Amino acid sequence: MATQFQNRLVGTLILVSLGVIFLPDVFDGEKAHYQESFQAIPLQEDVDETLLEASVLPPEEVESFLPPEEPVLVTIGDEGTKSAGDESIVSEADNSQVAAANTQPKAGYEDSAWIIRLGTFRNIDNAKSLVSKLRKKGYSAQLMPRDVKEGELARVEIGPNVSKDKLASMTADLESLTGLKGQLLRFNPLNP
Repeated sequence: MATQFQNRLVGTLILVSLGVIFLPDVFDGEKAHYQESFQAIPLQEDVDETLLEASVLPPEEVESFLPPEEPVLVTIGDEGTKSAGDESIVSEADNSQVAAANTQPKAGYEDSAWIIRLGTFRNIDNAKSLVSKLRKKGYSAQLMPRDVKEGELARVEIGPNVSKDKLASMTADLESLTGLKGQLLRFNPLNP
């Protein structure tokens, strides 16, 4: 036989479930239905056929300036290099004319730049702090390879510079600043 508490509990559950089901509809009120108004688009508009039959005029011919086929001449004089855009007068008797024609690069271009390798570091944080210290002092320091991952070695290098003598004179300053004796090496642009 069911106790009085169980009867009250079942009754309460029934009333609450009816309230949850029907009360939102009672309090919601009258629902308004919105319908978008639209207009039918015609399948094909009437097109004026005379516009389609109009003739198109040929393009106008204009004289255009093409650069000469001769190489551009640059004159190096007392005042430095003169380019073709300068409005100064260039004397024809000057023998120091250089043709800037399409020339192949020199065979020894890979030997033209130099770097100073300060060291190879396993601790990336030490290498980064050294690079930032050198950059604050005005040196063009770099961390090689540039995308350093954890566990890899990183090289700290100064340069590249085309003047070997300039970099050689920097080694003493770098040694006193960092305590590292750098190596003067040729820069290889294809495999830095």
